[in-house]
Amino acid sequence: MRVLGINALFHDPAAALVIDGVTVAAAEEERFSRRKHGKRPVPFSAWELPEQAARWCLSRAGLRPADLDAVVYAYDPELALPAETMGLNDPWDNLRQAYARSAPGFLATALPGLDPAAVRFVGHHMAHAASSAFAAEGAETSSVLVLDGRGERASHLAARRVGDHLEPLRAQNLPESLGLVYEDLTDHLGFLRSSDEFKVMALASHGTPRMLGELRRYVHPTGDGGFVAHGVPWSELCPRRAPDEPWTQEHADVAASTQAVLEETLLDLVRWLHGRTHDDVLTLAGGVALNCVANARIAREGPFGRVWVQPAAGDAGTALGAALLHSAESGASPSPMPGADLGRDWTDAELASWLKTAAVPFERPPDIAVTVAEALADNAVVAWFQGRSEFGPRALGHRSLLAHPGHAGNLERLNDIKGREQFRPVAPMVLTERSAEIFDGPLPSPYMLFVHDVAPEWRDRIPAVVHVDGTARIQTVDRRQEPLVARMLEEFERRTGLPVVVNTSLNTAGRPMVDDPRDALECFGSTPVDLLAIGPFAVRRADFFRAGGDDGTGANGWSTGSGWAGGNGPSEGPDESGDR
Repeated sequence: MRVLGINALFHDPAAALVIDGVTVAAAEEERFSRRKHGKRPVPFSAWELPEQAARWCLSRAGLRPADLDAVVYAYDPELALPAETMGLNDPWDNLRQAYARSAPGFLATALPGLDPAAVRFVGHHMAHAASSAFAAEGAETSSVLVLDGRGERASHLAARRVGDHLEPLRAQNLPESLGLVYEDLTDHLGFLRSSDEFKVMALASHGTPRMLGELRRYVHPTGDGGFVAHGVPWSELCPRRAPDEPWTQEHADVAASTQAVLEETLLDLVRWLHGRTHDDVLTLAGGVALNCVANARIAREGPFGRVWVQPAAGDAGTALGAALLHSAESGASPSPMPGADLGRDWTDAELASWLKTAAVPFERPPDIAVTVAEALADNAVVAWFQGRSEFGPRALGHRSLLAHPGHAGNLERLNDIKGREQFRPVAPMVLTERSAEIFDGPLPSPYMLFVHDVAPEWRDRIPAVVHVDGTARIQTVDRRQEPLVARMLEEFERRTGLPVVVNTSLNTAGRPMVDDPRDALECFGSTPVDLLAIGPFAVRRADFFRAGGDDGTGANGWSTGSGWAGGNGPSEGPDESGDR
């Protein structure tokens, strides 16, 4: 059973390939097109498909479109109602629905050889639910909660997984939407709607929830597994902020108040769901599930023993969920996802060829993990490009910027490098077996989807990764799954006494995460990063920008001490597709 899942209608277009229930590949279109989130979530862009991501997924498995048993589109127009009926101010939504109904023809055009009759529709929130319930390890019997801006007619789904069956239990119809409330505040605070909600979450830590009582009039649970959430008069709570204006304490306070009312409502929904199912495991998906502060509170105060969050919890993850759900319904039991590293990678020979063609001076040290640890210990900033790229918005040790956590100034330094607001935190990565002595919260936490309290005795030792409220959004590293990252962490601790390294995404503001070697070289060349660790190779900034003269490399940029077997490197040019 070969199933390709597609997300396209709103934002974060993506494709995922599942074969006999096993996740083989998943990628977001933004990593190929270099457009953040792939496109804006407006009706006029609804026709745009993740063509490059879909073609790459197929090529990864050596398949043609005609080889697919099904292509599953993560939205069912038959479930939709007119926008005005749902209380939404979206006069062009009928155009979005027309595009959705035409998806089979669009897909057959984008993937020549595909039979339009192979295209299936699945409900948006069922795809979200499947992306979590079927992808989580040990969730064969579990509860699942989905919350986002909107689907066909709802903004929420509570469901239960038993084996290969996913049963809906409760949905909250529009216009009530926790996701849209948070989006509206994002826009009111001068950030980009359906993109910058995480900035509001970060800003909330700088405020106090003094407006919580007023917000409860517009956002609150109803006690029956649903909620009210719409019509907040933001301008009565604080002045609108222009994008180029500094934020004020009022802005931080309204962010804190909204975060608090969101958490209250989520806890009520979680408790209602547990009262229906009495399960031990809860899985989460939907854009709201990327709110790691709320997730941590659900894990800490909620009734479930374990909480698992889909790392691609936003709309991109529905491509995977749609494929997993159709596989399950077709008799191919879904397997847990093997990790978030489901995207493109390159062989050492291909990486060397890219560097050679770019005429970049580089070396192949005996152990790139040691080289990076030494650089970090000397307070260098390192671009880390290793293995398959991540699916979802978090850098998880494959496309990362790394730095020393012991220097408080490295937070400002990294935010300057990336062009980000200074109130935004950066994250720590730590070996799983070392995490409990430093961080208090849900462990392990491999996908950076919870916040943890930093132990008081550690806050002054790793100040760069401690947020203003004393928390950190950590990534725990399992040495069995990430041996190279684990070795780098151990070598760094050997030199500094610190078992933690700063990890933030390898990109600059407004641009997608680096995905292929060209992206890595462009980012490295345009930012004050000291070292690029790309596969087993190291590119040093001092060499990269050395002007003229014989710098000890050959004309093609190969270091005379590169250690490359054979000494001459590959003869072929760079693989433009990135396929192995």
